[in-house]
Amino acid sequence: MYPTAAHRTGTPSPHADRTAGGPVPHAGGVNEEQFRAAMARLAGGVVLVTAFDPEDGPHGAHAGMTATAFVSVSLDPPLVLLSVRTGSRMDEVLERAPLWAANLLAEDQRPVAGRFSMKGRLSDRLLFSELPHVRGEASGAPLVDGALAALECRTEQRHTAGDHTLLVARVVTAAVPSGPSGPLTYYQGRYRTLG
Repeated sequence: MYPTAAHRTGTPSPHADRTAGGPVPHAGGVNEEQFRAAMARLAGGVVLVTAFDPEDGPHGAHAGMTATAFVSVSLDPPLVLLSVRTGSRMDEVLERAPLWAANLLAEDQRPVAGRFSMKGRLSDRLLFSELPHVRGEASGAPLVDGALAALECRTEQRHTAGDHTLLVARVVTAAVPSGPSGPLTYYQGRYRTLG
């Protein structure tokens, strides 16, 4: 275990992992389990990130991924930030396809979020065949019917950050359909609604 300032002075830290043989903290002093537990208390909106992968099959195919690490960065110019696991299929697709879309999911779209995030899921081709959508004019990426908003984005910067890749992208189109739905959120490992 890496010593914290509290351990060096002989005063136990109230946040120290006291489990014998417990997870070893990173050099910064917090282990993966503690970090996950803390970040699970930060509620986030749920986004279905979509793209057209030109290299999937002879005619290309749609790709999708549920994400909660998506935030606005700047109004002028309009920029957003997306975090994807480095080396994941979506990371590879977005490296090849700089134009993509972020569909901000509504509270009644929990099944959509679940289908695109589960391990061992159906192929994207099958998932999109059952999901009503149109292709974005700028990106060719699926824009999902019923989403609270759909943003078409163009990646301008890619940065490696630990085990993830951060994409800073310019928003090139934004559609905000009218509707009474509230947002789908993710909190403490579960999809939730505001109501």
